[in-house]
Amino acid sequence: MPKHSVTNHIALISRFIGMRARTEELIKPLHVEDFTPQSALFASPPKWHIAHTTWFFEEMILKKFNAKYIEFNQSYGYLFNSYYNSIGERVERTSRGLITRPSVDEVRLYRAHVDKHLTAFVQENPSDEILNLLELGINHEQQHQELLLTDLKYTFSLNPTHPVYDPSISFVDRKKQEEGWLKIEDGLYSIGADNEGFIFDNELGKHSVFLHSFSISKSLVSNSEFIHFMEDGGYSNHSHWLDEGWAWVNETKSEAPLYWKKVEGKWHQFSLAGLKPVDPNAILTHVNYYEASAFAKWKGMRLPTEFEWEAAAPDLKWGDSWEWTSSAYAPYPFFKIAEGPEGEYNGKFMVNQMVLRGASPATAPEHSRITYRNFFHPHFKWQFSGIRLAKHN
Repeated sequence: MPKHSVTNHIALISRFIGMRARTEELIKPLHVEDFTPQSALFASPPKWHIAHTTWFFEEMILKKFNAKYIEFNQSYGYLFNSYYNSIGERVERTSRGLITRPSVDEVRLYRAHVDKHLTAFVQENPSDEILNLLELGINHEQQHQELLLTDLKYTFSLNPTHPVYDPSISFVDRKKQEEGWLKIEDGLYSIGADNEGFIFDNELGKHSVFLHSFSISKSLVSNSEFIHFMEDGGYSNHSHWLDEGWAWVNETKSEAPLYWKKVEGKWHQFSLAGLKPVDPNAILTHVNYYEASAFAKWKGMRLPTEFEWEAAAPDLKWGDSWEWTSSAYAPYPFFKIAEGPEGEYNGKFMVNQMVLRGASPATAPEHSRITYRNFFHPHFKWQFSGIRLAKHN
């Protein structure tokens, strides 16, 4: 993380206030009944998201550094911890939707309480350590802003009335803007980040990687391209699939991207703007790693590695969906796990997950960069995840 001087702490506090206000904007369209349900193990309720992100600032800064701080409610440390074993016990992840109390109004009071005390404390104590934790917390909540939307979409999708979050926001209507291939030559390429600006620890360890010559598509795969795969028996031909992926297909009986269903013989997809016809020219979203890999094999191509993606990214248009890579989520050379709770942020998840690069329309503003490493288990597809193809030259 970057080092801060006393002279820029006011700008950081301003960013904190603006980021917290954006969370409030994101939950404005919700009814009180929308805040509590947990529709799946991977999808947390909106109330939990807004409470947990507040807990993060309280736990990591106020309780740690401000001896005069009085907790809003001592039980919240147990209710809204996520996975920080070093901090203490917590509610099981499967039970987050059972937390009907505190109420949404009480959680909002909790947010206001922490905001008030945090801004005052940081203004008076702008040390590098505190400012670095404040910036980590800002980025942490930006991650949860995206998760809030994707989790809510999954919950809404299970409602047969197709509820609308915001009629002006679908996030599935972006079109291809380029065609063709970008050729990358043999050579050593610098991968990873240094300490310039904010980065997560999993991006650290700038190092050189040798890449053989390859080409990467300038565009992401469209809905129409994936429909051709489906119509060609893509979900019924085992030869396209990894063994684990084929087992997933047979177990789940999947035959289309998440949120797709046929209405009167035509494909429709559920979106945050309600149920919409699938636009053949729009960029594909909501496929998992198994589907991305199978599609690439069907096309006679492959997914790029995360190193290939990063080397090509300066010359690509990206940000229309998270892009699956063929790289397992693993530490870079020189990666070190930090001491204390911050060390639990990324390192302990470096197993059985695949890396996605880029960003999505749901990603918070100013929260994307070329070195950013997103990661999920290969069967997950509730995020706005799509496909960019690569091939050997």
